Amino acid sequence: MSFQEYLKYLTKLFVQYMDTPKDERRLRKTPRESWSSRWFGAIPMSIRLMWRK
Repeated sequence: MSFQEYLKYLTKLFVQYMDTPKDERRLRKTPRESWSSRWFGAIPMSIRLMWRK
């Protein structure tokens, strides 16, 4: 893929992104997981489950 083709591709994606309404873009975003599970994996969740019992 040449640089020009890549630039066209990126421009096309950017224009598609800007053409979609803001509300629709917000709906597409996936919710982020909590910082504790992102940094430490399943360990904080398992501790929380044990703590609740």
